[in-house]
Amino acid sequence: MLKEQEAEKRWYIVDARGKTLGRLASQVAAVLRGKHKPAFTPHVDSGDYVIVVNADQVRLTGRKEESKVYYRHSLYPGGLKRRTAAEMRKTRPEKMIELAVWGMLPHTRLGRRQMRKLKVYAGPEHPHQAQKPEPLAVEA
Repeated sequence: MLKEQEAEKRWYIVDARGKTLGRLASQVAAVLRGKHKPAFTPHVDSGDYVIVVNADQVRLTGRKEESKVYYRHSLYPGGLKRRTAAEMRKTRPEKMIELAVWGMLPHTRLGRRQMRKLKVYAGPEHPHQAQKPEPLAVEA
């Protein structure tokens, strides 16, 4: 059984240009959880760090650009806010990937800790060169 202190954490970088959102998110979520390692333990945070660049160029299939809607609520009466995927891509393209990955992680304390290891950037630059991230092969 693996302990968190024994888990070796590596850094990976993924270019989201032209990748389908759901397929990208499922593969990134598996790396964040540590399911790609032979010593995967479900209750231990043994996953790796993932940097996603070019989030504004992620691909949506079909007519999801106009029909996919992101909802949030202010907890006040009448406080429901809706935003389409096209609007989200203009204002906060990182949030599209973060929400897709969050939906594939466990919604527990462990899942929130794993989510903190995800770094998403709209453009090609990122401030994590010192960690020497390795490219992660993500299928389109």
